[in-house]
Amino acid sequence: MTDMTDTRPLGAQISHMLKARGVDVIFGIPGVHNVELYRGIEEAGITHVLARHEQGAGFMADGYARATGRPGVCYTITGPGILNALTALGQAQSDSVPVLSISSCLNAADLGMGRARLHEMADQAGAAGTVCGWSRTALDAAAAYALIDRALAEFACARPGARAIHVPIDVLTARAPGHPPAPALPRRPAPDPSALAEAAALIGRARRPLFVFGGGARGAAAAARAVLDRSGGAAFTTYAGRGIVAPDHPRLFGSTLELPDSARIFAAADLVVAVGTELAETDIWRDHLGHACPLVRVDIDPRELADDTRADLAILGDAGAVLAGLAQGLEPRDGLWTEAELREARQRWRATVDADRPGVLPAVEALWAALPPGTTVYSDMTQFAYVANMVCTPASPGLWHHPCGFGTLGYALPAAIGGKVGLPDRPVLAVLGDYGFQYTLQELGTAVELGLPLPVVIWDNGKLKEIEDSMRRNQIAPNAVVARNPDFLALARAYGAGAEEPQGPAGLAAALERAFAAGGPTLIRLTPEAMGRGTGPSSSS
Repeated sequence: MTDMTDTRPLGAQISHMLKARGVDVIFGIPGVHNVELYRGIEEAGITHVLARHEQGAGFMADGYARATGRPGVCYTITGPGILNALTALGQAQSDSVPVLSISSCLNAADLGMGRARLHEMADQAGAAGTVCGWSRTALDAAAAYALIDRALAEFACARPGARAIHVPIDVLTARAPGHPPAPALPRRPAPDPSALAEAAALIGRARRPLFVFGGGARGAAAAARAVLDRSGGAAFTTYAGRGIVAPDHPRLFGSTLELPDSARIFAAADLVVAVGTELAETDIWRDHLGHACPLVRVDIDPRELADDTRADLAILGDAGAVLAGLAQGLEPRDGLWTEAELREARQRWRATVDADRPGVLPAVEALWAALPPGTTVYSDMTQFAYVANMVCTPASPGLWHHPCGFGTLGYALPAAIGGKVGLPDRPVLAVLGDYGFQYTLQELGTAVELGLPLPVVIWDNGKLKEIEDSMRRNQIAPNAVVARNPDFLALARAYGAGAEEPQGPAGLAAALERAFAAGGPTLIRLTPEAMGRGTGPSSSS
């Protein structure tokens, strides 16, 4: 029961409640409207990470959640604070990342009144609701406590994403009783046994089953590999699903769904099984997979099972439970996919990736070869990452994070900071383009302040190259694709970070080794020219 004698301002109680629910880190920026939340942070013993911009705080919470599997939490102020964070919340929602935003809002009596108040918005909760799974205003302590527990319960049992809670200033400052005991978290839905049996029968009859494993199956890699091996099938993964199948598996086509030629593979299948993926535009970049055979879809979100990609068999349930059930129900056998067939497709697609974005692949492969085992990578919207998404397969899932759904620039640096906070003893890396880095470059100050040994790799081709290429393909004379860049190395040093400009793969490997061992972040500038000149010395700070 709630302790009615343990009264504090509600803002402080919220922080104590989060601590009691297992939250150890909060990302944010304090302001005059949300200071009571910060009283509670200090009292509860929660670590607070001070971002330089609310968008950075949201991305840090996202990166922390992806790295740890625990909810990321950010605190923002009324009006502009929460608005600044909405891009990050939209990214978390689109990529199914559990992020909880708690912000102040106008006094309850002033909501919607149209008075000239500091940070006033006509409908703050409504604005956040356009990018979050839900956005609610808590008008008293009981409502605030209930909304926090609702968000945490949904993160545990349903498809996660962003949730936004807004608390009026006068409600935050009013004294409130302590939070209630934590409720039992609900379990994810168990699959229908008859649907599992039907799916197993379909797979058992198929001679060329083809699997697509998405980010929703990341926690079920062992079961996914067992199903793949027992069925004799072949597999693709989405970008978010990389690592679910081992990179050296002889029947892995890879994460090349977006290449038009992959449709020919789907046309050759006699059954497609898609697990934990929306099969969205950002997964396949075409209107149809290309299959002419039955489709089985597995997802925890019933809305996804009723979208335009209609399945012949739809299974609602947790990917882990479904795949474990299928593995038990399948008799091991050989299929008709051949290793030569897959090897030839992978070689052909590697050449396609290299031709589509000339000069990028060698730099990507040099970086990939130089990374320590188990490195967690956060990438941005840049040609370097677009190539890496298709050619770099980690040994296990959850080691490469890319802002797929919302597709925002400026994600990688703050997300990598959040990831490193969550994984202090593991190597973490950020990869950005020269343009996207400038969206959130100020977060270098946070990384320096925290002393994070974080390599920040910038692919500097001096332009918005992907957009320039798109303009040329559409017979548009390229314009507005070149912007003056700062001296990135001098900028990093001004923040107190290290700075290197390696020449060639050997120079990059040496620079990365130093950066992972440093006492703070290191900016590593890569240019197409430098990475194409072989092995040379590295210029360092």
